[in-house]
Amino acid sequence: MTTECKDCKGTGTIILSERECPDCKGTGKPKSISLDRLSEKDLGALMGGGIKCIKCFGTGKFSVTEPCKACGGRGKFITCKVCGIEITGRGELCENCAKKQYVHILSPECDTRELEIGKIYEGKVQGHANFGVFVDLNPQMRGLIHSSNLSFTPEIGDKIFVEVKNIAQNGNIELLIRSPKDYQVIYVEKQLPRRKTIELTKYIGKLIHLSGEVIQIKQTGGPTIFSISDEDGTVQCAAFEKAGERAYPEIKAEMIVKVIGEPSMRNGALQVEIRSIRHLGGKDATGIKEQIEAAIDKRAQPQEIQFLVKSDILEKLKPRMKNAAKIIMKAVYKSRPIIIRHHADADGITSAIAIERAILPLIKEIGGSDADRHFFRRSPSKAPFYEIEDVTKDITFALEDQERFSQKMPLVVLMDNGATEEDMPAMKQAVIYGIDIMVIDHHHPDGTIDSMVLEHVNPAYAGGDYGLTTGMIGTEIARMINPDVTEEIMHLPAVSAMGDRSSAPEADAYKALVADKYKIEDLKKMALAIDYEAFWQRFNDGRGLMNDILNLNSNSRYQKIVDLLNEQANAAITEQLEASMPNVKTQKLPNGTIMNVIDVENFAHKFTFPPPGKTSGEIHDRLCNQHAGQPLVTIGYGPDFAVLRSKGVKMNIPQMVKELHTEIKGAGVSGGGHLVVGSIKFVEGMRKEVLAKLAEKIGAAGVG
Repeated sequence: MTTECKDCKGTGTIILSERECPDCKGTGKPKSISLDRLSEKDLGALMGGGIKCIKCFGTGKFSVTEPCKACGGRGKFITCKVCGIEITGRGELCENCAKKQYVHILSPECDTRELEIGKIYEGKVQGHANFGVFVDLNPQMRGLIHSSNLSFTPEIGDKIFVEVKNIAQNGNIELLIRSPKDYQVIYVEKQLPRRKTIELTKYIGKLIHLSGEVIQIKQTGGPTIFSISDEDGTVQCAAFEKAGERAYPEIKAEMIVKVIGEPSMRNGALQVEIRSIRHLGGKDATGIKEQIEAAIDKRAQPQEIQFLVKSDILEKLKPRMKNAAKIIMKAVYKSRPIIIRHHADADGITSAIAIERAILPLIKEIGGSDADRHFFRRSPSKAPFYEIEDVTKDITFALEDQERFSQKMPLVVLMDNGATEEDMPAMKQAVIYGIDIMVIDHHHPDGTIDSMVLEHVNPAYAGGDYGLTTGMIGTEIARMINPDVTEEIMHLPAVSAMGDRSSAPEADAYKALVADKYKIEDLKKMALAIDYEAFWQRFNDGRGLMNDILNLNSNSRYQKIVDLLNEQANAAITEQLEASMPNVKTQKLPNGTIMNVIDVENFAHKFTFPPPGKTSGEIHDRLCNQHAGQPLVTIGYGPDFAVLRSKGVKMNIPQMVKELHTEIKGAGVSGGGHLVVGSIKFVEGMRKEVLAKLAEKIGAAGVG
């Protein structure tokens, strides 16, 4: 490796001083001219006044110089080909290595152009003949040791050292056997200019040099496939040892490597047939890594967009949103797996699908048609926070992928969850395994998780609240990543607003934005269909079905499936409420709030739709209609939990949870959510005390 000397700027000399040229006295022109010695070109220059002083070359100045001491007059620094230390002499080896004999090992792509007569090479005995021994210098070069030059006959398969005596015009290589005692090995590679992945199609069938980072290794029934990423993209490189046997086992993921091979087209996709691949280290690796990082950082800059609706909160939140978009895009361009963990309701699902639709085309463009199976997963969470069950699955899958495909640990994007202390235990586990986390949420944050995550996008950090849904934020971030998806996802914020019953100004604006295509009833039906299907999907993402519900696939299926799911969901809700509504107990609190409670454990159907939270919400909606204009709270409780819904009551559920945890010893109170909508957990034996204290706090809250 060579680097230019900074002291002399590559000239090899240092200027000590400058003085007037003694020949031309500073004019830059010769003092006298002999016309009979001038060439025709010089005569032309003379006629044009262009003859220059040969001493100062027309500058009029004479420089006093000395060889640069830093680089030894070479103008550059060179590292020893053997040991890699920096040298300043004229040779290619440092002083110590130059004293030793050295043996050259030819890489598989080398041919006779890399051979030098008189140098010693490592070879492998390939066969015997009456006139001598054939020796392979690499897979494509074979030489002969004539029998007259053999003092013994080496066995087939033996590694021996040979000197190149001669290379005939027809390519025949004449060798002499050698036995160096004190020697140093030099690895000889074919010197080829580095090519980028983006330009490989121009070199089909030609030998090329590609340097980049190993992002995935797959062992097939035939070759080993290395996915190599550089500044411009990713390409699959195939190496074959034996059928199903791992080639180059020393090469690991995240290594910077140098590949020599031939680009070809396989099943319509570009692939490089590897001749050789080796791990780069030191300055070579650092230089490539820095180039890749700089290029990806530039490519990952989010698009400058105008939000679909006017919103002061979104404008204030824009820097965080842009950073979130950049983090996701960098993961895509680095072919780092991305897991989107989202709450399994209409808001969480629409927000996650918006990002999914934006990044899947990019993931496939960079990693190939099947890359979405290896580098992306969308996983719903039943709870509105990152549970231990969730992180356990994410870590397990990530470790399996790392073992099978040598993939990096993933980036986990938490959407419509992740903002509170409840998420901390799972986050701590993820961090131990090198999993990075980012949060995009609208639940009221308590600040505890912010030091654990790369970014936390939350309307509360811009003066907003839960009315600005995660579906709205996620859709706008998706547009920053990939503006081409705007048309297909622009209705998702309106669906999320209906699902979360948002009354924010942005909700009305997003609904109006798509009013020509989707009526309020259409949006409401989509939200209910998503909630209903999410219940039965459990922990599956249901990508195809969810896309149909949101009219992202087949328009003919969209209407049919939404109508059917609404029919089934409404029938289930009606059946549930027929059983539950008669068992709702109502009382008026000191602040005028109408508090309604329902024991969903004993007075609602279990293990079916709607679940306790949804059941409490449906009861709350009906009671709000009955008591229009009055402050109202509905509590659906079970043995060890309570779900809260409110209207017109100025509660702070996360704060209430903290107070209950402190005030009621032995109750194990935890939970949270939005300020006026949330859930609480506690130990079963303390239910009566917790609910009584909760009612007391609700009765002391402001109303209006």
